[in-house]
Amino acid sequence: MGNASGFYGDRFDAMREMLTGGHLDFLTGDYLAELTMLILGRDRLKDPSAGYARTFLRQLEECLGTAHERGVRIVANAGGLNPAGLAENVRKLADRLGIPVRVAHVEGDDLTAGHPDSLAAHAYLGAFGIAACLRGGADVVVTGRVTDAALVAGPAAAHFGWGPEDHDRLAGAVVAGHVLECGTQATGGNYAFFAEHVRQDPRILRHPGFPLAEIHPDGTSVITKHPGTGGIVDIGTVTAQLLYETQGARYAGPDVTARLDTVRLTQEGPDRVRIHGVRGEAPPPTLKVGLNRLGGFRNEVTFVLTGLDIEHKAALVRDQLETVLHASKSRPAEVTWSLARTDHPDAPTEETASALLRLVVRDPDQNTVGRTLSGAAVELALASYPGFHVLAPPGKGAPYGVFEAEYVPQDAVDHVAVLDDGRRIPVPPPRDTLVLEEQPKPPLPDPLPPGPTRRAPLGVVAGARSGDKGGNANVGVWVRTDEAWRWLAHTLTVPRFRELLPETADLTVVRHALPQLRALNFTVEGILGEGVAAQHRFDPQAKALGEWLRSRHLDIPEALL
Repeated sequence: MGNASGFYGDRFDAMREMLTGGHLDFLTGDYLAELTMLILGRDRLKDPSAGYARTFLRQLEECLGTAHERGVRIVANAGGLNPAGLAENVRKLADRLGIPVRVAHVEGDDLTAGHPDSLAAHAYLGAFGIAACLRGGADVVVTGRVTDAALVAGPAAAHFGWGPEDHDRLAGAVVAGHVLECGTQATGGNYAFFAEHVRQDPRILRHPGFPLAEIHPDGTSVITKHPGTGGIVDIGTVTAQLLYETQGARYAGPDVTARLDTVRLTQEGPDRVRIHGVRGEAPPPTLKVGLNRLGGFRNEVTFVLTGLDIEHKAALVRDQLETVLHASKSRPAEVTWSLARTDHPDAPTEETASALLRLVVRDPDQNTVGRTLSGAAVELALASYPGFHVLAPPGKGAPYGVFEAEYVPQDAVDHVAVLDDGRRIPVPPPRDTLVLEEQPKPPLPDPLPPGPTRRAPLGVVAGARSGDKGGNANVGVWVRTDEAWRWLAHTLTVPRFRELLPETADLTVVRHALPQLRALNFTVEGILGEGVAAQHRFDPQAKALGEWLRSRHLDIPEALL
């Protein structure tokens, strides 16, 4: 089972590469994210027939014939807000190309009608609608909002005949699906220790191959990639992706709660990592619903401060603009300043002698963040600090979105598989459910004995990967030896985490230990404000939060260096 897309906008040629690069039974594609649902919702406002990932159709135009010839069945969530519309367009494409394929889709996730204040409200459905489509003979299955891992668990359940009670098998497939869902993040992309591999082979990450999973009837799997493709698959790349956007030992989904604290990884050979030992529990009685709404309008301007007196220059222009904004009848509701000291003393170039002062404003009214800001900023051009200029003049203000999550009972959603011939197969909610509870803290190893230490970046011994979940961020940190784990488990506490990342000092930070992965997973609540689309901070998706953590210095035992 392969993956050919980790997000809407991923490498266009990946579908062709995966279909022609080696054997596959199923090819999956993940096109949706919290931000994508907002983008598709805005598309649908302009055109009610839109709302799906258009690049998926263009990829199929090149690749549908190849998939049919090779017997590869395609499963993708590219349907977005309009899976029925995408399915119909895939049928039209197949008819035009003369390719006899059966196209099915999954629906029932759209709850927007019950949330009139939302641009899009969608429940995260599970694997069994996909499985019903495949059991009904579909060659192509398109869905709306399903969990990312369902794209793998659904085909596995259909192929092996698993039922809703097969919790351990489903959990194994969910873990494999979570590894595959972000494409090349499992094969060396965004990987903390990439430099070690590039030093050995400078070409290895130029064009990473997309990942695939060999799924077995018992739910175990091997993560690998097509022979001869770029990238790396090792315990580190798989561990990094396992920690990505997860929280705690229990990874809950609509079909099963996978116990991440039971996952075992074994390097079976070059670019082959076996996932085994995964235990599953009954899923929670509720489904997550993602709500996307327009939050208002935002605008920004970045002032370039060059040379001497950086702090005084920043204070002057800030005081000048704040005075104008305060005097205005339409002061933006939210005004945020940040100064990035990118300047260097005695710099050899003007760019490296310059710092960046960023102003971001938000307001429900577009004019307030448009004309008010642009007028105030531009009028200072000859009346402010020496060397005044901006990266770009502020525009008229752009809309931004807000993501929120709520939960509804599993039986509140009409989960339906719609086959190629129009038959509608209801997908019942699971009979057995289990209210999600925090797993007791696992025992930690004995700490390392005292010894000499050296001041060094955490990233010398630890890898990390971070990402967004609504307004929260997660940071997964792992090490590669038992000795390093003994040190990390007792050193990287929540107080130390806050100390290393001062932006988190006043936020709720929760730590989860996963000893079998030699990993810690931190959840930082509220650091992303109202979600990625609100662009609350410099790194709105928290993609680099883990790398910032790795760059921070602390005392590390010399035995580990």
